[in-house]
Amino acid sequence: MADAPWLTIVGLGEDGPAGLPPASREALERAEIVMGARRHLDLLPGLGAERLEWPVPFADGISKLLALRGRHVVALASGDPFWFGAGSVIARQLAPDEWCALPGISVFALAAARLGWPLERTVTLGLHAAPLTRIRPHLAPGQRVIVLLRDGAAVADLADLLTALGFGDSDLHVHEALGGPRERRRSSLAATLDFDDIHHPVCVGIEVAGHGIALPLTVGREDSIFETDGQITKSPMRALTLSALAPRPGEHLWDIGGGSGSIAIEWLLSHDSLSATAIEPHPARAARIERNALELGADRLRVITGHAPDALGDLPPPDAVFIGGGLSGEMLAWLVGNLQSGTRVVANAVTLQSEALLAQAHDTHGGALLRIELAQAQPLGRKRGWKSAYPVVQWSVSL
Repeated sequence: MADAPWLTIVGLGEDGPAGLPPASREALERAEIVMGARRHLDLLPGLGAERLEWPVPFADGISKLLALRGRHVVALASGDPFWFGAGSVIARQLAPDEWCALPGISVFALAAARLGWPLERTVTLGLHAAPLTRIRPHLAPGQRVIVLLRDGAAVADLADLLTALGFGDSDLHVHEALGGPRERRRSSLAATLDFDDIHHPVCVGIEVAGHGIALPLTVGREDSIFETDGQITKSPMRALTLSALAPRPGEHLWDIGGGSGSIAIEWLLSHDSLSATAIEPHPARAARIERNALELGADRLRVITGHAPDALGDLPPPDAVFIGGGLSGEMLAWLVGNLQSGTRVVANAVTLQSEALLAQAHDTHGGALLRIELAQAQPLGRKRGWKSAYPVVQWSVSL
């Protein structure tokens, strides 16, 4: 019979031991060491085990925890440790037979129960260790969102962000210490938040309202949402490009010649499980990509300042590659020679020289070659006429 796990991750609520099920109480009783944040340890004054405070920053505690391997240890976490909690961070450091978890009631469940909101139709976000702008894709009138925040000051920052984006009419339901004797709930419009004595732990239920711009769910979003110096794949072409890239859950994209980052950002906005790296040789544009990603809630985009293919060698392998700038024969040869079988490649070309490269690549490697011509109605004297954009040739292939 396999040995029992040396580590038990226990989800703890603000009600302390009173809210723990028997299995969690038993784990605490047999523990030699209980490790947790000061707040969690203070909720359990009657512990017989050695108490070890988890340090700040959180990452510094991992090595301390691993050094306890072989002893009976309980690691405390808030509510459900695997819902924007510490559970997954701890578990990925250990073999499956080294640990077990006893989750408690999540803060999201408690907040939804107080508000009467159906949790399956409510957006839940952990913003206690992430930029507040990660909420941006979810801001649309009528949307309900529950967010975890790092402290009381972050509530005011959230209210300011919502107001700046045109959603100042949103109702904020501020919950402190949910489920415990210190629990308190107050509500305010984001634009008129008038209290700042907000104590950790805190979460906020948001009923989104206002006249701000809601980001569409489909790709090919308006060019105006991106900061750009003109180097951007325009909206209709972007929609066709993302369609050709065909993102699937869990996949990783290389966006070579990122420009404004619009392709990589829209890739990321397609699904939370997606990841992307943008490679951009110009430092000012690389910084602009980072700003766009942050402001549009795609801050998990990694931006590399460098030239392809030289900058590609040490990157995690992609599932899809977009070439939006710097197309060359050398780059295509490197990609064909180094990418894993089945990697999807999409390249757009405007100049005759780059068109010729794609035509040759199509002859050699197959795939699909598409010529795209777009025109928009523009004033022509007192009437209107068609103004054509440069035609784009798009090569897409699965290597």
